[in-house]
Amino acid sequence: MRQCGALPTVEVQAICYCVAEALTRDTAVTYRLAIFDFDGTLADSADWIFGIFNAVAARHRFRQVSADEIEMLRGLGTRQILSYLGVPAWRLPFIARDMRQRSAAASGEIELFAGIPDLLEQLAASGITIGVVSSNGEPTVRAVLGERLAGRVQHYECGAGLFGKAAKLNKLVRRAGMGAGEVACIGDETRDVEAARQAGLAALAVTWGLARAEALDACAPDALFDTVEELRARLLGTGP
Repeated sequence: MRQCGALPTVEVQAICYCVAEALTRDTAVTYRLAIFDFDGTLADSADWIFGIFNAVAARHRFRQVSADEIEMLRGLGTRQILSYLGVPAWRLPFIARDMRQRSAAASGEIELFAGIPDLLEQLAASGITIGVVSSNGEPTVRAVLGERLAGRVQHYECGAGLFGKAAKLNKLVRRAGMGAGEVACIGDETRDVEAARQAGLAALAVTWGLARAEALDACAPDALFDTVEELRARLLGTGP
């Protein structure tokens, strides 16, 4: 008679596989807080940004670019872009303030990406807390979202510096009372991925905004999404 615990190797392997599979299903990531970047993630503002780019460059004395160069820059990381354009660090706060002012004036021209309104409604209906961390101003974010969707966002941390999002993320997470493992940060630029990493949070990147997929992939986000539907499935726990 075989003694207790003396299972054949094949049986042990089969049991371990089944246990591991069950644990994987039971411990799938479920997010309680989704923090979104705004421009390029929720708002389809890339064309507007590119349209004013050279006017901003002329005002702040950095390199103006052609349409071909803009497309090339979309494949680079944020720091690489600044280096190519010759933007000194001391100019960044002034450029950011100028962009916020221009964006506020043009808020009526900027629309949300298709599928984003439904996504925010579904997240809210599922009990997931929604936050926005953006370099843009809160009044502009609220104006583009519209009154109904702006009300679906429980936490705003706006006016972040170009590389100041990590501190804003930490502040929002503390205010929401969430653990780091319950939070997903969603953005469209390499600096968004970097900020999430610095804050110790999951970094989900989307390819429909400013940066191309290869630039985002080089930052090794936790996941990369090509469609709003794929992102929805991840946030609601119905997909990979």
